[in-house]
Amino acid sequence: MKTIKLWDKEFRISYPASSIQNDIAKMAEIINKDMEHEENPLFISVLNGSFIFTADIVRHFNFPCEITFVKLTSYKGTTSTGTVNELIGLTENIKDRTVIILEDIVDTGITLGKLIATLNSYQPKEVRVATLLYKPGSYKGKTKVNYIGKSIPDDFIVGYGLDYNGIGRNLADIYTLL
Repeated sequence: MKTIKLWDKEFRISYPASSIQNDIAKMAEIINKDMEHEENPLFISVLNGSFIFTADIVRHFNFPCEITFVKLTSYKGTTSTGTVNELIGLTENIKDRTVIILEDIVDTGITLGKLIATLNSYQPKEVRVATLLYKPGSYKGKTKVNYIGKSIPDDFIVGYGLDYNGIGRNLADIYTLL
């Protein structure tokens, strides 16, 4: 398997770009079906990691929609800090609207739980969650993840928007820490 070195760590390819794109197309098909009768849903992309996933999935969306970007973080290096920083960037009115959160990865659910609690205070019609990657072994959240591209083990990964101390986001494939 192909390996790369980022800073002081080595990674091996674990999720090739072609498989990522196939899984995104399948997820988008389901989202399109579910949102067929919704008026102007709002996709909320959680930065920084979700920017590539967001671009790829919304290109598959067949109906009018809005897209916005917010930032929350709970990671430093390869581990979660357990503390979620404040939400930055939500300027749209979400009252009585369907919101679809786009996450690169759902790990412990700490960030997701904080974001959903914040969004619910603005009285949306519904909040759904779409994630490219899901770690069921790590997830401690109570919120249902509606759309999952791929379930993965509790490993540290980089690529396709995910980073290790600021680098690796530009990689088309996803790599697992050796």
